[in-house]
This record gives sequence, C-alpha cells and structure tokens, in this order.
Amino acid sequence: MARGERRRRAVPAEGVRTVERAARGGPGRRDGRGGGPRSTAGGVALAVVVLSLALGMSGRWVLAWHRARRAVTLHSAPPVLPADSSSPAVAPDLFWGTYRPHVYFGMKTRSPKPLLTGLMWAQQGTTPGTPKLRHTCEQGDGVGPYGWEFHDGLSFGRQHIQDGALKLTTEFVKRPGGQHGGDWSWRVTVEPQASGTSAIPLVSLFFYVVTDSNEVLIPEVGSKGQLKFISGHTSELGDFRFTLLPPTSPGDTAPKYGSYNVFWTSNPGLPLLTEMVKSRLNSWFQHRPPGASPERYLGLPGSLKWEDRGPSGQGQGQFLIQQVTLKVPFSIEFVFESGSAQAGGNQVLPRLAGSLLTHALESHAEAFRERFEKTFQLKEKGLSPGEQALGQAALSSLLGGIGYFYGQGLVLPDMGVEGSEQKVDPALFPPLPLFTAVPSRSFFPRGFLWDEGFHQLVVQRWDPSLTREALGHWLGLLNADGWIGREQILGDEARARVPPEFLVQRAVHANPPTLLLPVAHMLEVGDPDDLAFLRKAFPRLHAWFSWLHQSQAGPVPLSYRWRGRDPALPTLLNPKTLPSGLDDYPRASHPSVTERHLDLRCWVALGARVLTQLAEHLGEAEVAAELGPLAASLEAAESLDELHWAPELGVFADFGNHTKAVQLKPRPPQGLVRVVGRPQPRLQYVDALGYVSLFPLLLRLLDPNSSRLGPLLDILADSRHLWSPFGLRSLAASSSFYGQRNSEHDPPYWRGAVWLNVNYLALGALHHYGHLEGPHQARAAKLHSELRANVVGNVWRQYQATGFLWEQYSDRDGRGMGCRPFHGWTSLVLLAMAEDY
Repeated sequence: MARGERRRRAVPAEGVRTVERAARGGPGRRDGRGGGPRSTAGGVALAVVVLSLALGMSGRWVLAWHRARRAVTLHSAPPVLPADSSSPAVAPDLFWGTYRPHVYFGMKTRSPKPLLTGLMWAQQGTTPGTPKLRHTCEQGDGVGPYGWEFHDGLSFGRQHIQDGALKLTTEFVKRPGGQHGGDWSWRVTVEPQASGTSAIPLVSLFFYVVTDSNEVLIPEVGSKGQLKFISGHTSELGDFRFTLLPPTSPGDTAPKYGSYNVFWTSNPGLPLLTEMVKSRLNSWFQHRPPGASPERYLGLPGSLKWEDRGPSGQGQGQFLIQQVTLKVPFSIEFVFESGSAQAGGNQVLPRLAGSLLTHALESHAEAFRERFEKTFQLKEKGLSPGEQALGQAALSSLLGGIGYFYGQGLVLPDMGVEGSEQKVDPALFPPLPLFTAVPSRSFFPRGFLWDEGFHQLVVQRWDPSLTREALGHWLGLLNADGWIGREQILGDEARARVPPEFLVQRAVHANPPTLLLPVAHMLEVGDPDDLAFLRKAFPRLHAWFSWLHQSQAGPVPLSYRWRGRDPALPTLLNPKTLPSGLDDYPRASHPSVTERHLDLRCWVALGARVLTQLAEHLGEAEVAAELGPLAASLEAAESLDELHWAPELGVFADFGNHTKAVQLKPRPPQGLVRVVGRPQPRLQYVDALGYVSLFPLLLRLLDPNSSRLGPLLDILADSRHLWSPFGLRSLAASSSFYGQRNSEHDPPYWRGAVWLNVNYLALGALHHYGHLEGPHQARAAKLHSELRANVVGNVWRQYQATGFLWEQYSDRDGRGMGCRPFHGWTSLVLLAMAEDY
C-alpha cells in the first residue's frame, strides 16, 4: 500500500519540533529575498563573496545545492485553483464540512486557521477509574462497526457508531445563506444497541469548539453550569453563535434531565485535546433527576473565569467544551448560526432544530436515495436491498472521509546520486492546503497519492466538482521539478499519527500516477466543466508526467525502475519497493540499477497515452508531437516483449539480479535472517507471478488480438495461481514467496491477499476485452462475470458479518484483513456492482 509503515503511534510534539529545527537549518529563505533592502555596495560585495565561494566549490556541491533548493520550491506553472478557492466567498457550500476524518464526529472550516468542532463521549461507571473517552478513530479501541449510512459530500450526513452496548447516531445538515458558509446543525442520538438490554450506566457527551489563534469565543453560562450559547467572531466567519439545546428522548420534544459541566482553557494543541480532557475528568459529581436516585459521575471541574484558565500564549487559541451527562436513550442538538446568514433577509431565519431539523434530515436522506439510484442504478441491475445499502455506505463513507489539511511537509532532496540522499537534512516544503479523501479514518487519515486516483474514480461519478477540487489541490503540491510526495502529512493532527522516522518524503521517490485514471474518465465523458478544468491543469499534469518519465528511467531505453527500494538488509527476505504501492511484492532478490520494473513501464505507457490524448484535445500540438511517439513506442508489442516477456515463465515479468533461493532462517541471537542458497543471483526475469505480471492487461495496453492475452487470461483464471473464490490473489499460490513474512516482524502484505483496487482494474480490463472483437472476447466476458460475482459477493458477506469494508481480503477464506474501516479504494466495490469501469 506504500504506507511506509503500518504501525502508527503518537509522536511527541518535541520530536516533531526537533525534526523541524533540523529542516530549518538548511539554506535561507526560498523566495531569495532577505529581511529588508540592502545597499548597492553591499549587494556587490555579497556577489563577489558568492562568486568566490562558487569558484572554490566542486561542481557537484553546486548541483546538490541547486537540487535541494528545487525540491522545496513550488512549480512555476499557473495554479489550477485560485488561492482563495477554499474561501466562503468562492466555495460557500464546501466551507464547512466533516473534514476531520480521524475523529468519530467533528466539523471544521476549509481554512489554514480553521474553527474546529467535535464530539467526545464516555460511558460512566463501566470500568474502575477514568471512563474510556472516545474521540479519535482508533484500531484497537473496540468501537465498531461505524461509518456513514448517508453522506452527500456537501451538506448532509448520517453516521452510525456501535460502542459496546451503545448505538450512537450522528447527523448533520447545512443550510446555505450569508457570506460565511451558512448555518449547520447536529443531532446526536444515543440508544441501547439492542432492545431488552440491561440498564446502561450514565453517558456523557462532550461538545467542543477550538480556535487556534486570536479568534474570540464568549460563552454565556446559565444555571447549573449549562451553557446558554457561545458567541464568537473570526475574520473568516464574521459573527456566529453556537447553541447546545436541552436533551430530549429520541423522536420527542419534551426536555430530558441532564447534568452539565463546562471547561474553558487555552488550546493545548489539537493532538492533545483527548489527553487534556482525560486528565481533567477527576472530580465526582452527582446526577440528580427529579424523583430518581442520584448517581455519581466523573466530570470536568471547569470554570469560565479567565484567571482560572491558566497561562494563555499569544495566538494560542481557545478550547471550550460542554459536558452533558444523562441516562440513555436521548438526543441532543448542537446548532451553529452564522451572523451574516441571519442578517441576509428581512426576517430572522428559524433555528434549524427540532421538527425543522427532522424534516431537513429526512428530505436530504430521500434525495440521496433517489440520486444514488439515478447515478449507479443498482436496483435496476437487480442487486438486493442489502447490496444497495452496501453501495450507499461505500460511497458515503468515502465522502465522509474527505479531509482538509494544511501544513508543511518534510522533504529529503534528490541529490542526483542514489544512496546520497541520507547525507543531507530534510527541508520544509512551503505551507499548502490539501483537500483529499483518505484510505482509512482509523489508520491512514491523510492523503496518499496513489490511493487518491482510485478514490476519485468513485467520487467523480457522484460529484465531478469534488473531483476537480481534489485534483486541483494535489496538483498544487508539485515542486519545481514536477514531483509530488506520495504521502502527505500536513498539520499537527496528521503528524501526531506518524512516527518521526516516516515523516520525511524523498524527492526521488515516485508513486503510481493514478490521478490520470479520473483524468482519462473526464476526457471520455467530455463534460465542459471538466474540460475547462483540464485546460488549466494541463501544464501541471504534463510536468508531473515528465518528471515520472525522466526520473524513473531504467537501464535501457523504454525501461523504467522504481527508485527507493529498501537496501538489501540481512533481516529482509525481499527488499521492499514502497514507491510502487505494492510494498512487499517480490522484486529482484538483490536490488541493483539493472532492474526493469514492468508495472512502472505500464503506468508510464498509460500516462503517455492519456497526456497525448489530452494534448491533442486541447490543441497542444508541440506536446502531442513529443508524447505521441513515446506512447506508441511504449505500447508497441515488440518493445514490451523484448524487455519484459519471459519465455521461460510464460508471462510478463520484472528483470534484475535475482535468485529465488532465498529464505528466512532463525539465527540466534539475531532472530530471523536471510540466507541465500544456490543458484546464486544472476541477471534474469523475476519469477514472482502475481499482480505485476498482469499490468499490460490491467491497464489495457494489449491489442485484443495479442498472442500474449491468452496466456495472461490462463494465469488469471487458474486457481493454482491467481484465481480464488474471493477475487484475484496479489501473488500466485504457486510462488515461493506466497504468504511469506518479509522479516521477523513484517507479515505478508501483497503476497496473496485480495485487494479491491487491482481487482477493479482487472474487472475493467476483462469488461473492455469482452466488448472488443478478438479471439479472447467470449472468455474475457465470462471471466468478468465470474470475477465480479466473487469480488462483490465476498465484500458483501464480510460487510454483513462485520459491518466494515476492509483493507484486504484473505484469498483462503475471504475474511477481511488489515485495517478497518477501509473506506478508501475498497469503495470501488460500488463501481464493480454498477459495472462502471
């Protein structure tokens, strides 16, 4: 998955600051300007010194400095999106959203300095000591299943969360108006998970608001610690007001008794919100409903007096939280009202609460269902109501996982000589925004380059404008050379979930250019808004492709090699190739510059084809003349055969310094170490039958009459190799690497498991060849039908059993594996159900 490392833990803030200090120790300001004007004489003197130094340096040092500077310099092409594209003036409908995918429920503005809101909850008295506080989505916290039943990506969503005996339903709806993104309302309903459940202890909900600079929050507290409302003002939002309404029974309007605690302090930093609340839950209070026995609960002993809030640094921001404690079942509504929306008409708008909110939620849900069927036609295609619900959840959870991030990435420059990159310090990339879907809210809540292309294949069918927005942001990350970092870790909340050693992106490492998949779909559909977008995006798409084509060039013409393979350590069975996206998929056993990687060549061939078509459509004759011959050469059967067809294996393959006589053996006290037997490695085709072998088929690079198409279909359909009842295996069951650990602590990842993104590509390819005349048309169509039934059927069964979409699925019994929920590219199951390729 090119995740770099699947273990994730919190990073101490000081650790991040240390890395940043090291990064800042490099060359001076990237804009080339000093702190103020200099005299002409001073400028001449400086020029003489610089020239003298340059003459005394080696050419290599000057080149290295130049490369380092370019690595953290933004590309000069005009931006695809204007600088204010995320503002409420330009995109009011998108200004507020559930753009914090790593928390169970929260919203924020699309802004470098956002106003954030969120929800925490705890079941009181279920365990000794402090109750379990739920806030951020975590793999091991026992919560689940959870995910969005509905989410339209814009103004409405409904999510269900199971937490032990509790079922939480979180809903929101936005109402447009004014100049600051409009109003919105939440409803949180807490009920027993099952009828007849024994008495559930008290439950506390914590609604909070966070600012991160000098914005103003003014709480107005009533009796018994209950906030009447929170007034506020920011430069982006103008005047606004939050109101937490009294709790009621679900579906009722009669108020229900609740106990209130309030806490107000300076913002400790977003990664520390949970721990701060945990540490302050240290005082006992009594919940005393009229006519009922009192019950003890742990509450926040807060105060609204400034002097009780502790020291507050300039620009540090505020953290204001209201705790509500009461008996299940209940519903609570939290309302945000924009001052400009309220002032926009001749009369005050009614508060979006109570029956008005209920009507709005039901209206949006019905509109979602109708639009979903019109878009994907699952009911018309004969899928069951349960499968239709799976499709709705797949789409909704992908849209509900879209985040807005802002910050500076850490980049290690490409120094031009492999192996030299460790000798320089990382540098900070300029601060940038990113609007992107994420693979997994619990495990990978940030942007991944090759995942996002697959995400947008689903999103663009639903809302092409969201895809244009996401692609525009990703293309805004180009550096001067045309490189985009494969993993985007922007902002404190994103960094807190990544170990320090994985924060740095290397400017020589590529990633599969899957953003070209939705670009190709835009070209195919021909929507005028898409084509206008592509005209703006073309210079950056061309620069990105050119960087990939040149930087990953292989040892012979028309060959390509992924830079960034792991070194051949004695603890690794097969050094990984994270940039390829297929982390531990077996490559040549002994990494070398002689390698030729089949999948990379196919990605470059696809890129050359798409960019040529785009250039021709836009009238960019010079680029079309440049890339057209390259595309033709890369798709020529003779060239592909010469470099990658392995007659002894009967398939396409990688080439490199390889032997399959490698295995891990115990060697105390080191543990498992790699032992290389005979035959010793030599230059040859790599016998690792699996996804890589299929890439000429997956990306539809073969002519339907190709003599190579039949053998690939044979391999694909053979249960001894890639075919399983649950989808295509990532590595053949016949391979010596099948199911093998890569190290003592590194279990198999792309070594047999079924992955939805590649199975989707396979379904699309089989559908493609099944509709083209040729000797394999009937067989391809039959395989498409059978593979679709296997893939969709298994995802549906696992969703029924667990309530989750999973990162991968076992090829042996179909069970979900890896992280969950994984509402990233596993959501492609929706397009497979819709037969939309």
